[in-house]
This record gives sequence, structure tokens and C-alpha cells, in this order.
Amino acid sequence: MRVSLPLAVALSFVLAGAAHGAERYVPLQQRLSAEQLKATGLDTLSSQQIQLLDQLLSQDHAVAVEETAKQVRSERRGLLDRHGPEEPLVSKLKAGEFRGWSGGTVLELENGQRWRVVEGSLFLGKPVPAPQVTIRPGMMGGWYLEAEGQTQKAKVKRVE
Repeated sequence: MRVSLPLAVALSFVLAGAAHGAERYVPLQQRLSAEQLKATGLDTLSSQQIQLLDQLLSQDHAVAVEETAKQVRSERRGLLDRHGPEEPLVSKLKAGEFRGWSGGTVLELENGQRWRVVEGSLFLGKPVPAPQVTIRPGMMGGWYLEAEGQTQKAKVKRVE
């Protein structure tokens, strides 16, 4: 599929705006000077074509902003103050043997997140391969980790 130069230039402006967290799409004619419109070839488009291009780019912009927001929320989970209910985080511990936890233990998940045990302990007599864990939000801003097949929970705090 060939992409025309004007469309490629316009798309780059949309993605740049989304990457910087812009929430509102700014139409091309407001965003670019007359010289920039001419240099990119966008001045050759009719007003209907510009309007359609703005509409398409606005839709792409909205999707990009939402995807970026979801990614940031996922990456920052447990680091920021919570506002409202959150879904539990389900992941696996990083590969290796798992023997349990005690206060101060730092557990690293496959997704790269690291959580420090604040309260609670669990000792397994026999090590198990990296189990699946669930981290649920608790009351008063706390987070609780639970390992698959275990009843003990640990109060945890996200570590950067």
C-alpha cells in the first residue's frame, strides 16, 4: 500500500500529538502555517478532502490517546494513588524457584513489575516453579498478593 506524502505528514502530526498526551485533536489548518501546508502538499487538497482527512486523523488520534492512557495506567499500576475500583492484576512470578515470602521480600513478575512484601509471610517446604499470582487492591490504598494454590496473602507495595 502506497501512502501519499501529504497523508504521511498529517499522520505524523497526529501520532506526535498523541505521544505527548494531547487529548483534543487540532485540525490541520489550525496546526500548520500556510508555508507548512504548501511544503507538504496539503494546500492542493480541496476543503472536502481536508475535512475528510481531519475526520480520519481525529479518529486515529482518539484511538492512540486511549491506547496510550491504557498502557500508562497498566505500567503505573500500584505506584499512583487509586481513584475508584481497579481490576486485580494477574501475572506470573519471574522464572525460577518460589519458596515463599516474608517482610521485605521483593517479588518480580514476568511483566517486569516489582512488588515488596510489607506484611505477611509464607514458607513453602518444597519449592515450586514460578506460580501465577493475583494482586488485588484492598482498602485504604493497600494491595494484596496471593499465590496460586496458597491461602496466605501478603500486603505488598509496588517498587519502581
